[in-house]
Amino acid sequence: MESNRGNRVAFMTLGCKLNYSETSSIARQFVEHGYNKVKPGETADVYVINTCSVTEHADKKCRTAIRKMHKLNPNAIIAVTGCYAQLNPQEILSIEGVDLVLGADEKSNLFVRVSGLKKDEDSKGVVHSASRAYSCAISEVETIFPAYSSDDRTRSFLKVQDGCDYHCSYCTIPLARGKSRNHSIEFILKEAGDIVSRGIKEVVLTGVNTGDFGKSTGERFEDLLRALDGVEGLKRIRISSIEPNLLSEEILKFISKSKKFLPHFHIPLQSGSNKILAAMKRRYNRELFLEKILLIRRYMPFAFIGVDVIVGFPGETSEDFEDTFEFLESVYPSFLHVFPYSRRANTPAAEYSGQVRERDKSDRVERLTKLSDKLYFEFKKMNIGRKEEVLYESTQKGGMMYGYTRNYIKVEREYDMNLIGEITEVVIG
Repeated sequence: MESNRGNRVAFMTLGCKLNYSETSSIARQFVEHGYNKVKPGETADVYVINTCSVTEHADKKCRTAIRKMHKLNPNAIIAVTGCYAQLNPQEILSIEGVDLVLGADEKSNLFVRVSGLKKDEDSKGVVHSASRAYSCAISEVETIFPAYSSDDRTRSFLKVQDGCDYHCSYCTIPLARGKSRNHSIEFILKEAGDIVSRGIKEVVLTGVNTGDFGKSTGERFEDLLRALDGVEGLKRIRISSIEPNLLSEEILKFISKSKKFLPHFHIPLQSGSNKILAAMKRRYNRELFLEKILLIRRYMPFAFIGVDVIVGFPGETSEDFEDTFEFLESVYPSFLHVFPYSRRANTPAAEYSGQVRERDKSDRVERLTKLSDKLYFEFKKMNIGRKEEVLYESTQKGGMMYGYTRNYIKVEREYDMNLIGEITEVVIG
């Protein structure tokens, strides 16, 4: 079969914002070498999938994407990387159409590996079977791939940390991404300067365990925040997610006084039951979590607080779930990110007794989702009449554009291209 091979490349990112920052960095390598970037639903010559494996659903989405891409162009090179690739490379290689599977340590070399595959074409552009279905040796992750996103004109996700040393009983991330590690503050400041030079005004700090920054350089997360606060031209900085046990009063005091760091927090709770938190091997109890929420509100009364919750963890009874529900009602965060527990191989929780029925998980997700809607409505209501700054984005839909306030309230207005990437004061209505 003859190939219609050219220089069109498409990227699909599954999972977290950390993956998104890495995909964007990989994409820049392709574009710098003359590739034309197209959407993942279009016909391309190279498809790159950066995968997640936090749930079985995430694995399934990857497998479905591979089959769709192979159908779009059977001659295209399909390269798969990310957490699913690190954990189950042979499973991915068994899918028709896959040419290349790269673990986390090889992610930065993806462009070079794809270029190597292209050299194995014959004179008619047909890739020989010997070059297909290739996987680099998947070893323990030790390196750290520097990454930031640059696809959006207003916001960049800047990777400051990777890996995790926590080993929660349900989580495969330490297996997929290795131990906690980071680049130096000096290096990250250079990355931030590159982002500013592209005209981007807002940065979101991302990592697997962002607040654990400093493990491999002997530096502190607080020192990183203070250094970034001094980057000229950088107008807004958000912290994507931080463990409650790492959210110190020192950090909160600093953020409350900074003109750049925004009152927006994403904090994993996972369960409001101390029994379940202990079984999850989390490093805090609900009392410490509440203490951190109260500290945030002391320094920043109108801060947005998003909270992660897992329902249906093994051993979670109806009473345990009610403890979580009532705790969240009393804490009243701004928004809930609710996930049903997903049984993952090679984790202690997969072998726990008391696995919860899927029907019960669905019911609990539904109840917390309704609670989240109520909490978010109340949060927005509390902000009505306040003056806030909005950074408008380029997306246009139905003649409207939108942006987010410092405390992450979505604001819409009539489309005006002159406002894209601009920070404007509004009164929340």
